Formats: sequence, C-alpha cells, structure tokens
Amino acid sequence: MSNFAFGTYRISDLNPQHIEALKEAIDSGIKMIDTSSNYTDGGAERAIALAFREFDEDKRSQVEIVSKFGYIQGSNLISHKQEPIAEDVVEFNQECFHSISKPFLHAQLSESLKRLEMSRVDCYLIHNPEYYLIDAIKKGIDKDERLDEMYRRIEESFVGLEEEVKNGRIGSYGVSSNSFSLEQTNEEFLPYEDLITLAENAAVVAGNTKHSFTTIELPINLLEREGLKCASWAKANGLRVLANRPLNAKYENMMFRLADYDESREYYHHFNELMEVCDNDMLRPLYNLLEQLDANKHKFGWIGDYDTFLFTQIIPHMKKTLEALDEQNRDTMLNFIDLYLQEYRKMVAYECSKNTKVQLKEFFKECNSSMQECALNFLIQRESVDYILVGMRKPTYVHQILSLEE
Repeated sequence: MSNFAFGTYRISDLNPQHIEALKEAIDSGIKMIDTSSNYTDGGAERAIALAFREFDEDKRSQVEIVSKFGYIQGSNLISHKQEPIAEDVVEFNQECFHSISKPFLHAQLSESLKRLEMSRVDCYLIHNPEYYLIDAIKKGIDKDERLDEMYRRIEESFVGLEEEVKNGRIGSYGVSSNSFSLEQTNEEFLPYEDLITLAENAAVVAGNTKHSFTTIELPINLLEREGLKCASWAKANGLRVLANRPLNAKYENMMFRLADYDESREYYHHFNELMEVCDNDMLRPLYNLLEQLDANKHKFGWIGDYDTFLFTQIIPHMKKTLEALDEQNRDTMLNFIDLYLQEYRKMVAYECSKNTKVQLKEFFKECNSSMQECALNFLIQRESVDYILVGMRKPTYVHQILSLEE
C-alpha cells in the first residue's frame, strides 16, 4: 500500500494557510515532504522551514525531505543573466533555463539548505533532465548523439550527487522526470535502464564504496499508466517510486483535474453586486468583461486553463480599466473583484468537474465515490508505487487525503 507525501508545487511561505497545512500534515504523521528549489521561487522550501520551527528535533527527524534542482527560473534566472551560475545550460524559453551541471548542483543545494534551515537533505533529485533532449530534438541532433550526451550529463551530475553524499549534505539521490512516463517510442522518452550503471560509475569516481541512487519520481495516474512500466523496473532494481500528478492527468492531448467540486453558493451574489457597481460609462469595459466571463464559465477545458487565462488576460484587462479610478475607489473595487474571482474560480472548477465526469465516464463507471478518491485509490493499490505526492494547501485537504490511508 502506498503512502501519501506532501507535495509543495504551489506552496508559498507568504500564505499562512499553506504553513498551517504543512504543520497539520507533520503533526498528523506525514512521512515525506516533496519540494524543489524552483517551487514558488524558493518559497516552498522557506515554508517547510517555517512549519518545522514548531516541532522538536524528534518530530522533524520522522519526516523525510526530498528536494530537487535543475530549473533556472525567477530570481535564479535574473542572477544567471547577470553572471552565469551554471554550465551546459538549456535555454528552453525566455522565462525558463535549465541545467544539471555539477557547479549548479552544488550551488543550488547550498541555497536549498539555507532556505530549509537544514544541514542535510534526505534525498536530492535531478529535476526533469529531459530538457536537454527536448532542446536537442528541436536542433535536429541525431538520436544516438543526443542520448549519449544526455547520459554524459546525467553521469556527471551523479558524480556531483555522490560527492554531496560523501560530504554529508544529502542522504541519497535520484531522478524526477516527466519523460519516464512516456511511451518508449516517443522522441522525448528518457531511457532509464542504464541509470544504475551510471550511478555505479559515479560512485567509483567520487570514491564511494557503493552508489546512493535510491529514488525515481514520475507522473502516474488513473489516465496515464505508461509510467507503471518504469515503476516496475525501479522496484525490480531496488529503487523506490514517487508518483506525482495523481489528480492532474493528460488524456488524448487534454488535461483533466480528477476531482469533484461543489457549485459556489455565493457566486451570483458577488457577480450581481459587481455588475451593479460597474454599470456606468467609466467601468463599462469591466461590465462587458464580467458578462463574457459569466457566459463562458463552462467552456474551460480544465482549471489550469482558467488559471492561465486569469493571469494573462483577465487581470491585465481589469488593471487597465481600474487605472481610471482614484486610489480609494480602486481599492474598493479590488475588494469587490477579489471576492468575485474567488467564487468564479469555484464555478469554473465545478463546471470542469461536470465535463470531466462526462468525458471520462469509462474510467469512473465502477467508481462509487468522488473522482479524487477513485483516482487516489487506483494508485494506493499499485504495489510498484511507494509514495503518492499530493498537493495539500489547506489543513482540511490534509485530513481528507490522509483519511484514505486508514
């Protein structure tokens, strides 16, 4: 039976509710917290440190911390553009660079340890090394050539990780890769069968008697099952398996959130209130936008599509309209808008969950409970999965998830 681990992908040290959720999980006996140097630009690691301050050393020692490195984003990217902080850099796009080089590894681990307020991370993972493969494919590099280079980069990184094991700054290491869950015929698939050999070679170079490669992390869920092949290989070779994205699943090139959401009871109250306030010439653009949002709340493919649309389209449009107001009226309007957007997101999630049930009815036809329970129970029953990483950003989520283990 799999255990649940606390995933911190969207956890921030600036959100008190996130800190409370972490403390609740630790107090409830969670055995693992999974994080990364790039999650909310280091905020997730800082949040873990804040939560741990509430507990004694005995309680802290019962929770394994898994962190990762590889992404050059946010403040890291700003620093890198001013003065390069990594080698073998893949410039994926303007907002995201990537590197698994040894110098970057050592520097990132130092920063993670500072943020976590720890002297040692239990397990440290290379985070999505396949960025090199994706870039090499775009550049038309021959398959054998790009795989050879991928293995070279991973082995060099493994040497660095073995050195950190030797130095006592990490307990063990591994690889987290979305490409492990792809079909082997996919160009972006990252072959994993030789990873143990690379780790053995790295241990020799670092002067260790045996390698400390222990962990594989990859997406596995009710819809995406190809990764179970990698999981079976890992278990057969003495590695443990962490399954991520248990509720955010891809199917036929579409994303789905495998969870039920209730309809907002407050939406129409906040919608009508805001429409009334905006019914004037100055705020007419906002009035029109609200009409469009209400008419289209059922048209988002999944909640992630809405979140992207919110930050790229809705908020910029609203900000432009509100520029015409004085500061006092602008602050008042922002309060109205904030309440409305909270409820609008609930409505979008509700509409998405209804559509998901219809589109994926074959997957849930034998499910007599919520979609999230069925999706998580599917993973709990996989013998090849050791930990299921779940985002638990509210204390109530912690109790809902951990109750499934009982």
